[in-house]
Amino acid sequence: MRQLLAKLGVAVAIAVTALSVTADFAAAQGVDIYVGPGRHRPPPPEYDNPPPRFDRRRGCDPREALDVARSYGLRRARVVDVTPRRVIVDGFGRRGPDTMMFANVRGCPMLGR
Repeated sequence: MRQLLAKLGVAVAIAVTALSVTADFAAAQGVDIYVGPGRHRPPPPEYDNPPPRFDRRRGCDPREALDVARSYGLRRARVVDVTPRRVIVDGFGRRGPDTMMFANVRGCPMLGR
């Protein structure tokens, strides 16, 4: 019986020690680590500047759709049609004329090619 109580006491002591160690790590929220030459601090976030908006629209901006199409390799890209659901861009790919469709939501995710 004494051995059982001794083992139980050791297990409780280990558990209490482990809990106190994890509490110290969780409380360290104000620590900043900078790696590199000198003591450079990043600039503070700009709270005064609002995020950019495109003509108060909530959908895909046609200019943004053109930029995304060009980044996918579409040359001489132009916007052909803008509907409430999608933005259609035509241009030339590696194999000739190509069409890309983007969803008319923020971020312009590609629907198909």
